[in-house]
Amino acid sequence: MKSWKQEIEREREEKDRYFKNAPQSPISIEERASFEGLNYYPLTEKLRFELALNEHKEKRTITVEDTQGGIQEYLRWGEFRFEIDKKEHALQAYKRSKEEEWIWVPFKDKTSGKETYGAGRYIDLEPSRHKISGVWRLDFNRAYNPFCAYSQRYICPFIPPENWLEIPIRAGEKKY
Repeated sequence: MKSWKQEIEREREEKDRYFKNAPQSPISIEERASFEGLNYYPLTEKLRFELALNEHKEKRTITVEDTQGGIQEYLRWGEFRFEIDKKEHALQAYKRSKEEEWIWVPFKDKTSGKETYGAGRYIDLEPSRHKISGVWRLDFNRAYNPFCAYSQRYICPFIPPENWLEIPIRAGEKKY
């Protein structure tokens, strides 16, 4: 059985191959020849959490502006609460619809615009991969830049202000 580190390293290698070779890559054709891979923070155990998702009784719809000036709607599904450096933090988790399985956890932090993409990063959670015995694995090592960080061809939702953390999260993908 692979360790979590091996699994993330394999995922990163696959993403690098996709970005370099796939016709749908967000990296321009001109840049692909010199593309040597994305930049990441070193893997860290302290930013991996096993958490309950505190589901909201009322799944309120929020509107989020996107990078092209449009509006996208999400259901405010639940909240993850976690502790970093002895201080509690919370992130909201969203879904596009009640039927959707996966959960979207976007966030900005104190590295945004400096060490990481300025508009923030995302974590996607799929029940089959990230939920075990009712507990979710929220792993900031899996935080990634949306495709709009690489190309204006892509439309990405901005991070709701309720998910702006007042601390640096030095895990996951860095600026391209």
